[in-house]
Amino acid sequence: MISKVELLSQTFYTQFGLSGLPWEELADSIKEIEFSKNEIIKGPEDIEKYLYLIVRGSGGTFSYKGEKRVCLELCYENEFFGDYFSLLTKTASGLETMALEKSLFLRIHFQALQEFYIKQGDIFMEQIGRQAAEGLYLLKQQQLIDLQTKTAEERYLDLLRKQKDISDRTSIKHLASYLGITPESLSRIRNKIRS
Repeated sequence: MISKVELLSQTFYTQFGLSGLPWEELADSIKEIEFSKNEIIKGPEDIEKYLYLIVRGSGGTFSYKGEKRVCLELCYENEFFGDYFSLLTKTASGLETMALEKSLFLRIHFQALQEFYIKQGDIFMEQIGRQAAEGLYLLKQQQLIDLQTKTAEERYLDLLRKQKDISDRTSIKHLASYLGITPESLSRIRNKIRS
């Protein structure tokens, strides 16, 4: 199996184009954490202290509308995961993060990551910070554009292209919530696609 340092290095290269960085200096700060299916990782009133990288499994970010849980984000293997709003503002965001299936994550304390950035120098920190922020902005902007311009069926097909086995791995209620439709509507879309 690939080491956690190699996995972190590959992911930063794939997502941000950064290579040759001494990630082994962070090895002691990187912990492997296993989560059970539907285990809450961070509650709505908690302050996020960690950045996660999904090794195996999946995670979701949720908000609440009254008593109803609304899915805002779905993440899978080799993606970074966490409550970024809380992490960056150091406040409770009202968001909840949860493992959607039995999962293995790498957990990095945000303070250790910040100290690593500083040790590497301001240029590195600015470069990775800018690229990460731009990447997240583009992802969220595309999500908003798709929500306004694409049908639920088109958005579901996009999800299938991103994660072929998403229907087997993620509950219909979470998928429907993420798409902004009811589980019944998603069932109709799935039946239409199958026929």
